[in-house]
Amino acid sequence: MAAKPSTTAPTRAEHPLSLERLLPADGAASVGEIVEHFGLWERSPATAELPLVMLNMVATVDGRATLGGRSGPISDAADRALFHGLRAAADAVLVGAGTVRMERYGRLIANAECRELRRRRGLSAEPLACIVSGRLALDEEIPLLAEPEARVVILTSSPASLPASGAQVDYVRTANDGILDLRAGLIELRERFAVERVLCEGGPHLCAQLLAVGLVDELFMSVAPKLAGGEPSGGEALRIVAGTELDPVVELELLAVLRAGSSLFLRYGVSARERVSRETIASSSLAR
Repeated sequence: MAAKPSTTAPTRAEHPLSLERLLPADGAASVGEIVEHFGLWERSPATAELPLVMLNMVATVDGRATLGGRSGPISDAADRALFHGLRAAADAVLVGAGTVRMERYGRLIANAECRELRRRRGLSAEPLACIVSGRLALDEEIPLLAEPEARVVILTSSPASLPASGAQVDYVRTANDGILDLRAGLIELRERFAVERVLCEGGPHLCAQLLAVGLVDELFMSVAPKLAGGEPSGGEALRIVAGTELDPVVELELLAVLRAGSSLFLRYGVSARERVSRETIASSSLAR
């Protein structure tokens, strides 16, 4: 009789794709090792007019990107380690106004050791915080805007400005027939602020807009071992891409897979696409 196949799962130490090997035993993020693992310190000579854009999103197995309107309840320690590792290597963090309001964004790099690591790598102590707000609908009490060490750039189609705050705030105003032009905004970030690598942290409507106009190069996707239910159109039951359906769909190429416990971390390359029509862009609910 043939021997019965073993059903014993490999231990974490044996698993060749384990994210845990990049984390100390206490679960704290080893930012430097994570960035090194993904090769994110390496920079190619700048030639293109656009910066490289990476999306970083988290979702439940059934596709929910938020619970109770926030992504925090979906995340775990390993996802947060990857989150901070990606921030550590970025020149700029791009985020929609709705996400900044809901998640109460504060200082991007709170850890002093991580700021020093960036300096040793020739980067500024913290990434540029770039907020996308077409109509400049931002709460003046958002912690990030009150942070004296923060450098904030607001991408907007509005001619208005926010009241003076603790943070240093600049504006990139790129309107096309009154609609925010994200491509022109990214080009200006490259030209004015020497931004070569952008990390986009959402929300789902901003992700959809960037994908629709072919501005995304990579997707880092964390899949949490959770089921949440709810209808995608039911207000808070958002998926990682929300709004107008992408036509054609965006093709992805799997570049890497990691795991930590029962969570999966997927790195995809995003296929290039032609820019969609102005009518499609204008129909988005992003700019608020």
